[in-house]
Amino acid sequence: MPEKLTTVIGFDFGTCSIGVAVGQTLTLQATPLTTLKTNDWKSIERLLDEWRPQKLVVGLPLSMTGEDQEMTARAQRFGRQLQGRFGIDTSMVDERLTTREAYQIAIDKEQYKSKQEIDSLSAALITESWLQNYAGE
Repeated sequence: MPEKLTTVIGFDFGTCSIGVAVGQTLTLQATPLTTLKTNDWKSIERLLDEWRPQKLVVGLPLSMTGEDQEMTARAQRFGRQLQGRFGIDTSMVDERLTTREAYQIAIDKEQYKSKQEIDSLSAALITESWLQNYAGE
């Protein structure tokens, strides 16, 4: 019998850094964890060993009209690499406006001041989007 889906790790992929968050299907909420350098596979492996997620989610950067853009293929490649390296089911999630929303949250709460904190908050928003839309499937 497959393991019940409870823990999800979300990634906000970037060319220099990757925001990371952890989410729970019980609460449908996610928490920012950290920001890693792009292609830091050892740190990703440590996080996956620590949290033991049953699902990985990667933000899919699309234009405002839903078209692929330069970063779309890079993020898709990262998602395929995650699934191939770690054997954990990986989904892509539309991430339009998550960074803008993360900056607005930072302004409203007067926290998350660094770029790294914004990246991990964006990963949490991406993860929550997946949890609220797809976790029951």
